[in-house]
Amino acid sequence: MRICPICDKQHNKATTLVKLRGKYNPTRTHYQYPNLQWVHLPSGERIKTCTKCRKKIIASF
Repeated sequence: MRICPICDKQHNKATTLVKLRGKYNPTRTHYQYPNLQWVHLPSGERIKTCTKCRKKIIASF
């Protein structure tokens, strides 16, 4: 899954307007996923976390 295990950040449902001729403007829905990166924990474990949590982990070393 594309979920951060530390802060439980998940996908965000986004809609964008698709401009067509006339008054009918359907919207397109898509998901925005968090930017997950590999990070090494002090215990030697390697997990995927979002970039915000990654910065916190790296700063705590």
